Amino acid sequence: MDDQRSLDSLHRYELQDRYIELTRTELPGEARKCKWMVREDHCFMRIILDRLFGDCWYNHLDRRLTAYKQLNNQQLQQCITMAEQLLRGDTVALAEWNRDSLRWRGKLK
Repeated sequence: MDDQRSLDSLHRYELQDRYIELTRTELPGEARKCKWMVREDHCFMRIILDRLFGDCWYNHLDRRLTAYKQLNNQQLQQCITMAEQLLRGDTVALAEWNRDSLRWRGKLK
């Protein structure tokens, strides 16, 4: 589902479902199969959401609520596009985005 027009035609709940399918199932499955450095679903969610905001997502959304349910359709589409980029095997982007995410969270020096 790489085509932006396809994403534009999806209902909000379909966008949410696609995001969850990518981050909880498809990305972790591909990561285990290909032995990527990031393999856990919550890590993919963190990386993508932090990349969306260019900062720790906690600074932009209420962390007490489910993050993806607070996103608007355009933000969900952006997250899906990023997840699909990773799913195509862009491990260079994955490594860069993970470093950025960890740096924004103060976990890297």
